[in-house]
Amino acid sequence: QAAPMPTPPQKPGGPGVKPGHRLDAPPRLGEATPVVLQFDGVTDAEGATVRLSADKGLTLQGSSTLALPAGKRTTATVVVVSEAEGLAYLNVFINQGGGSSAVSIPIQTGTATPNLKSSGEMKSTPSGDSIITMPVK
Repeated sequence: QAAPMPTPPQKPGGPGVKPGHRLDAPPRLGEATPVVLQFDGVTDAEGATVRLSADKGLTLQGSSTLALPAGKRTTATVVVVSEAEGLAYLNVFINQGGGSSAVSIPIQTGTATPNLKSSGEMKSTPSGDSIITMPVK
C-alpha cells in the first residue's frame, strides 16, 4: 500500500485544487526519482493547469505542464534527478478559474546540509554557555 499524500493548507482566494504528493523511494544523487502528484477539487469546466519547475541542483525530466480535467482526481508521476546532495524543491504552480497557488515539494538527497560559515569566534560565558562573537562591520 502506498504512503498517504500530505495535503498542504489552502490559502483563501486560491484555486481550490487540493494537491498531494509522495516519494516512493529516497532520492539518490544522479538517479531518477519518481514524484507522485495527486490533485483533487478541479471544479472549473475548463479544468485547471499545473506548471512545474525545479530548483538549482534538481532536474525535471519530461513535461513541465499538466492539464487537470474537471470533476475527477488526477494522479501524475513526474521524474526528477538530483545533481547535488542537499535540499532542493520541486515547485508546483496551480491555476484554476483565475485563482492560483504554489506548493514546494522538498527533495532531500543524501545527508548534506548547507555549509554556513561564521566569521565569529566561539567563546564561553561565565555561566558556561557557548556563544559566537562576531565583529561589527
